[in-house]
Amino acid sequence: MPNLQPLLLYIFYPNPGNATYGSTSMLTFLALSLVLLVLAITIRSWRAGLQSPATKRLSRSWSATSFWFGIIGLILVVSRVEKIQFLAMRFLWVLWGLSLLVYIAFQIRQFHARNYQVLPSQRFSDPREKYLPGRKRS
Repeated sequence: MPNLQPLLLYIFYPNPGNATYGSTSMLTFLALSLVLLVLAITIRSWRAGLQSPATKRLSRSWSATSFWFGIIGLILVVSRVEKIQFLAMRFLWVLWGLSLLVYIAFQIRQFHARNYQVLPSQRFSDPREKYLPGRKRS
């Protein structure tokens, strides 16, 4: 069995350091957080023009969720760069990313399950139907 201690120490170390606002990883996380905040505003205005009540109901939480994931991402970036102990842990980024993926997967599943169109059905009239026996009455 491989030694997991270095990996666990890497993920759960309370003050990892080596991060600046100019580093590539912090710029990427900062950009992702800002994109989520802009997406929250965009979703809110997009929902105002929706005609489908099913889509409108399904997308009700998207704006707030995007906003809060963006805010939490900004807090995690600032706490990592400013070396705020325990908030700078890499584990919180892993938890943030996993919860975002779970939320997206759940929303896609709900969207596919609930967003559908009822197709008009055509009633086929069989000319033999009037000659067939009807339902028995008790």
